[in-house]
Parts: sequence; C-alpha cells; structure tokens
Amino acid sequence: MSIKDRSRLDDHYSREARKEGYPARSVFKLAEFDQKYRLFRPGQKVLDLGCAPGSWTLYTAEKVGPGGLVVGLDLSVPPGSFPGNVRLLAGDLLKDEEWIDEILALTGSGLEAVLSDLAPKTSGRREVDQARSLELVEAAWSWTKKLLTPGGLFLFKLFQSQDGEDYIKTIRPYFGQIVRLKPKATRKNSQEIFILGRGFIRLTDC
Repeated sequence: MSIKDRSRLDDHYSREARKEGYPARSVFKLAEFDQKYRLFRPGQKVLDLGCAPGSWTLYTAEKVGPGGLVVGLDLSVPPGSFPGNVRLLAGDLLKDEEWIDEILALTGSGLEAVLSDLAPKTSGRREVDQARSLELVEAAWSWTKKLLTPGGLFLFKLFQSQDGEDYIKTIRPYFGQIVRLKPKATRKNSQEIFILGRGFIRLTDC
C-alpha cells in the first residue's frame, strides 16, 4: 500500500467517525474488539483511562446503557456533551492515586472492565517512547488490580518492545485468557498493539 493509499484510508476512518458522532477514529478499534469478543453488556461499570477526546467513552456508554456507568479519566476533561451514564474526572494516572477512592465511591462494588487507550507524548525516539508507553501500562495495571471485579476484563494499548513483551508475561497469571490485537483502523506506521485480558483472577498480591 502506498503512502497516498494509507493516508486515504486514515482519512476514511476519521471521516466516518465524525459522521457517526465520534470525535476520533479510535472508536473503530474498540468497535472491532467488541464485535469480535463481546466486551460489553448492559448494566456494566467501566473505567476508561486516557478517555480524551471521548470516542471510547461514548461508544462504551451506548453499550452499557442507562443502567451502566462509564467513568472517564484524563489529564483534562474532554469537551462536548456526554450521556447521563458518564462521569468524567481530570487527573494524572501517574500521580493522583486518590482517584481510586473516588472511582470506588462512584461504582460501589468495583468495575467489570478497565480500558486504557493511554499513549505518551512521542519524542521520535523509539526506545524512549516504548519506555513511556510501558510506564503508563504499569500505572493502569496498578489501578486495575484494585478496581476490577473477578471475571472482568482489562484492555490496554502498548507500544511494542521486548520489555513490553516481558511485562505481558507478568500479568498473564491474572487472566483466564490473554489476546493480542492489531485493529484494522491502526495507522500502518504505528508501533501500537492492544492486549485484552479476560476472566480476571484476583491473586493474593492485589
């Protein structure tokens, strides 16, 4: 595929996202995962880490319905209107662990799913960006172990690296199934992959 063809494909996803009322093309990644693995059910409580600009939050809110709840966290609250089953929080995942208590207060018994589309500000240096991506994954996993109910799922983005592969092995015992995902809407030059852990097992070190 030529650079021009890739750009045209990227534009297609962006145009389609706007046409369907979503602020970013990333919604098609989550929709693809959901169609294949049936991630969401009505009434679920879900945490969306790195929720801005809001595409994953909006999609998930539709799926869990008015009886469910989606809590979105990012450095700043995304603009725009969100349905009544969404709560948005502004905070730094790497620094503001007090938000865990706030999230538990909102959700009560915990969460059925944690989503993380977190990505670092890229430097252009592959090794640096991979390390920053892994730092965000480690922080997201630290929160997930405290918030996820047994049987729940954890879906996260990771820049590919050997350290990242090694880290995936450390969380494997916590899930009945680990799946690697590379959605069609991913830009061709992207180093990102997604990891889906299903069937959370609460081990003694949580």
